[in-house]
Amino acid sequence: MNFLQITSLLIVLAGLFGAINYLVLKLPAAIGILVVALLASFGIMALDLALPALGLADTVRATVQGLEFSDALLEGMLGLLLFAGALHVKLSDLRAQWRIVFLMATLGVGLSTVIAGFGFFWITGMPLLVALVFGALISPTDPVAVLGVLREANLRKELETKIAGESLFNDGVGYVVFLVLVGLAFPVGGAHDAGLEAAALLFVQEALGGAVLGIVLGWLTFRLMRRIDDYSLEVLLTLGLAFGGYELAVYLHVSAPIMAVCAGLLIGDIGAKHGMTEETRNYVDAFWKLIDEILNAVLFLMIGFEVFALAFDVGDLMIGVMSIALALVARLLAVAVPVLVLRPFRSFPRDVIPIMTWGGLKGGISVALALSLPEGEWKPVILTATYVVVIFSIIVQGLSVTRLANRLGREPDLV
Repeated sequence: MNFLQITSLLIVLAGLFGAINYLVLKLPAAIGILVVALLASFGIMALDLALPALGLADTVRATVQGLEFSDALLEGMLGLLLFAGALHVKLSDLRAQWRIVFLMATLGVGLSTVIAGFGFFWITGMPLLVALVFGALISPTDPVAVLGVLREANLRKELETKIAGESLFNDGVGYVVFLVLVGLAFPVGGAHDAGLEAAALLFVQEALGGAVLGIVLGWLTFRLMRRIDDYSLEVLLTLGLAFGGYELAVYLHVSAPIMAVCAGLLIGDIGAKHGMTEETRNYVDAFWKLIDEILNAVLFLMIGFEVFALAFDVGDLMIGVMSIALALVARLLAVAVPVLVLRPFRSFPRDVIPIMTWGGLKGGISVALALSLPEGEWKPVILTATYVVVIFSIIVQGLSVTRLANRLGREPDLV
């Protein structure tokens, strides 16, 4: 199938599965599409077992593998999704929460990587560096999943800003940590030379370079938009910034996710206030909300069908189940430690740790990173464990976090 045929198929299925969810399951849109896609996948597998002569599962598996999920997300959809998410987070709100957001996106990601990595090493017996790679790819919360859930929950503004800001930034930091560890764990198959000095240099180059590039490109786009009063052209400029800036970051070997977040924050706040008319703001907001919803639906559809990429080894599935608890413990410490570090200097509501722990959803980024690993004996284990954690996170945590947030997120008791 060519690119146009695959794109058409994904959009048709996303619309069809969305309609099934709306009429029958009545779950939140993205989660409902994922559930329907999973049910369809398992139905195809069951039909293939009953009628093996059809070869239906093999046909679907070949199509799914042809989608190149990792490339489609990491080099295509992710920039648009991160830009769209950052566009609706105000710098003034983020500035008030920057300390906790910064610590969770740096110290928290580091702690989670180490805890999940050592735990995975203990469970599987794989080399420690390879296990730490799993820790890195499972540590970032997925801003697509997290921001989708936030739309359903009526949280206090400061708590919503903490969750949204941390999910946007820890995604970029986690991706950089993943690249560093892949370079150390797979010096031949990885994209970077091994060595602690090279790893440290790579981290600084990727993280700082991505932030600087995003701010520069966002500022240049803002200055240009100030001179224009044409909403269609200004929408096109924001689209060019998201697409072109992401690809430029990839070309320059700096963090494209961090670039997209920084550019989106600048355009969504300073650009909206000083570079757009009210009419333009309405069109830009509506356009990026629509882009976000469509790509969100397609992404969760693709996650559901990626079940065909698994080997379905019973031992790997059991490791995946154990990894769910491991990921939750790592997430709990990634949230609790930064809160405890800052507690002598400021107060926090009692609900911050439980809501941010349970609301730290994993998603397509973790699956894409697992798929991007070099082929080897440990890749099937890592991929299966990652997929099990992601499916649990999106369906179980995603469907219950709103209830938890509505129960706990209204009480501003400080501790």
